Formats: sequence, C-alpha cells, structure tokens
Amino acid sequence: MHQKEKTLCSSCGLCSIQAWPVEESIQSCVFRNGWLGEREKKLFGRQRSLTDPVEMRFGITLERFTAQLKPPMADAQWSGIITRMAIRAFEEGLVEGVVSLHRSPENHFFSIPFLARNHDDIYAGRGNKPVLSPVLCSLEEAWKLGMKKILVIGAACHLHTLRDFQERFTYLREMEILTIGIPCIDNVARSKWPWILRRMSRSPETARHMEFMQDFRIHIRHVDGHVEKIPFFSLPEELSNPAIFPVACMSCFDYLNSLADITVGYIGAERRRQEKRQWVLVRTERGKKLLELIEPELERYEESGKWECRSFVQNTTKRIIESMKEEKRAYSPKSRIPFWLGKLMALMLGLIGPKGIGFAHYSVDFHLIRHYYFVKFRYPELLEQLIPKHVEVILREYDLPL
Repeated sequence: MHQKEKTLCSSCGLCSIQAWPVEESIQSCVFRNGWLGEREKKLFGRQRSLTDPVEMRFGITLERFTAQLKPPMADAQWSGIITRMAIRAFEEGLVEGVVSLHRSPENHFFSIPFLARNHDDIYAGRGNKPVLSPVLCSLEEAWKLGMKKILVIGAACHLHTLRDFQERFTYLREMEILTIGIPCIDNVARSKWPWILRRMSRSPETARHMEFMQDFRIHIRHVDGHVEKIPFFSLPEELSNPAIFPVACMSCFDYLNSLADITVGYIGAERRRQEKRQWVLVRTERGKKLLELIEPELERYEESGKWECRSFVQNTTKRIIESMKEEKRAYSPKSRIPFWLGKLMALMLGLIGPKGIGFAHYSVDFHLIRHYYFVKFRYPELLEQLIPKHVEVILREYDLPL
C-alpha cells in the first residue's frame, strides 16, 4: 500500500471490530473501492444518469421535498426529523436497535458510538457532531446480540463501507439494515476541533450547535439559545487551509449520501425566519417506509429556488484550484476581512445568491471541484480509483482541466 493511502481513513469504526478479521473490514473500505460506481448500480439497478444535471448532483431519488417536524424536537440540530424517524422505527418494531452516536462527556461536539435500544437512548443521539466518528463500531454489539433488524444513521463513508461489507461477507447478511444518511463533507479531526472553534466563536465554551448556513455565515447556537453568526469571509485566513480537514473528508465524492435509503439534511431547503425546514431525499422503498412513519407529523413543502448557479461556482474555481496546490503555504491567523465588511458581503450574497436547490447545486459543485483537485494534486495515483464518472462531466461543464 502506498504510504499516502494509509492516511485515507475516515475512522468509520468497522476496522475496530474484533468479532471478525480486520483484514475483511479493510476490504470494504470506500477508499479502497471508490465512491458510487458499481455500489450504486447494485442498490438501484443502474448508475446515475450522466445526462441529467440534477441526478448527477443529488443522486438517484424516488422523491425530494422540504419539510419540518411539527412541533420541532427540543434541542435537535434542526426540527428533529432524523431522530423522530429513528424513534418511530423502533416503536413500530421495524428495528430492534439504532446504530448512532451519543455525545462525549469530555466535549459537547465529540461523539461516542452507541447502539440505542430504547426511546431515551435514541433521543439522546440528536444533534450534529462535526468530528470523525466511528459509527460502525456498534455493529459488533448488534451482531453479538443476534439482532435481525437494525437502523444505521451515518455519513456516506459509513454507508458505502457498510453496504459493501454486508454483501461481501456473511456476518451481517441475515440482518435487515435500514439506513438514514446525513449529508457530510467538512468534518474535522477531534484534535483540531477545539482550536478551530476558538478561532470561530467568541464564546467556544458555551457553543452547542454549529452549522455552515445558506446565508454565507456560520451559525453557532449557544447554551442560552442565542445564535452567533459569523460571515464566512471574516474567518481567520488560517481556517481556509485545506489541512484543517482530514484527507478522507477532502477525498469524499458523495456529499449527499447517495447510498442511504433516505437522506435528510438542510442544504437544499430555503432558509426562512422562524422555520427549521429540512431537505428530504427518498432514495429506496425502505426509505419510503421510514418516511411513512412520520408523515402525519410533517409540514411538507415543494422544493424551491432557481437551479442555475454557474456564475457563483465559476467565481470560486480559480481560487479553489490554486488552494489545492499549495501544501506549504503560510496562512496568517491575523489576516481576515473586517467583521462589518464580511457581514455586508454575506448579506449581499444572501440576497442575490443561489437559494434552495440552487444553493444545494452550488454547494455540491463547489465540493466536487475542491475534492477533485485535492486528489489530483495530492493523490494522483488514486484519481481513477476514487472518483465517480459524473464528476468529470460536471468539471467539463465549467471548462475545467482534468
């Protein structure tokens, strides 16, 4: 194995399991097998269309819409759709346990893998944990308990690896596994998270929820309920260094978790005051079954926003490509745009920039371009292995070099 390749690990947790040989877990690693491709074909009977610009970005879906839980769940990251769906799946006997995450006592944003087996334990898993998390560790407990029906809530790297492992080996083959996918890109290593949060927030010790929002600001909700809003443009320059993100996250090509039964996020929902709309992408019949459990509790809305965002992507491509080249560039902690100017810039972009599905389009393209050039410049030997076909089609749309 190439020395660099050893660093492509998202800490999914499968290799930590001792109930079967570690070498077998490694065979199912997404960074060994690549993103989507045959795995997408096996799940849906086909790979995504290379002529449908929407499906290329959002993946294969049966239905997409925005919604919010009524009433919203207390202390959820958004309205609580994922947590409520998991609780209902357990209550209705669709699953015997939920493979999820609890919060670590040492840090509110850190996670602990957990197999939830009752209502309270599922509820305790609500909220985002923006660090690499070994979710799949809990499969071992579920397997040892002889569970036949489980729900796994995870990021794309978790679900790619899980689906491959379940098919390749016999250990989990008798389990019925339902999956809820979380859109995920910019996680960080635990060792770097406190350092990053201190550079973003004026009160890191009281921060409880954090999200990169559609209004081009980071929203940090604090323990007293107030929301601190920091314009992207006013962050210290050192936070633009690609090295603050794990190389596994920078080599991810499935932002919207396309192998989940159902994906629930926020990036494609228009932001509205006093509302907590989420974006729901139903991908499989099992995903429809999960959705039906909470359908009466949802306020549903059609997707909104204009699809076109080409100019906004093009305005960033040159900067993206150059930043992916510069492994040793010095980033200044003091260099930042004044807060008042950053706020004005975010306000203007929030007014004239892409919204709803247009913002999702922009965000997907931004990350695909960023990650393609990260791999191209840092891991060129892995280009063919990692990158799905639709990425090159999207790059050609912007006349970018391959």
